[in-house]
Amino acid sequence: MSEEIKNKVENDESLDMVSFGIIANAGDARSFAFQALDAAKHGNFEEADELMKRSEEAGTLAHKAQTDLLFKEMNGEHTEVNVLLVHSQDHLMTSMLAQELIKELIELYKNK
Repeated sequence: MSEEIKNKVENDESLDMVSFGIIANAGDARSFAFQALDAAKHGNFEEADELMKRSEEAGTLAHKAQTDLLFKEMNGEHTEVNVLLVHSQDHLMTSMLAQELIKELIELYKNK
């Protein structure tokens, strides 16, 4: 196998691992946020706050991976976009939106 092909395969595998990391962490963030919402519905606000903290930690990991890709792109290291990367970005954005909305819903439950 030529060196060029070997490097492309390694880069593709690395990008896949980054994508899977984003998917896993964004999924955790979304899951913790919905668990927090359920806790708030039942008046367990300390648990809800702790779960939101865990959600934010997982979300930060996913967002950092995305930011690292953006910085590489800005520094001239082009990333080939594939379906898995697009899928990971979808997961990240929906988890971020869920977190924002769930924070507001928890506040509504607290002020009820």
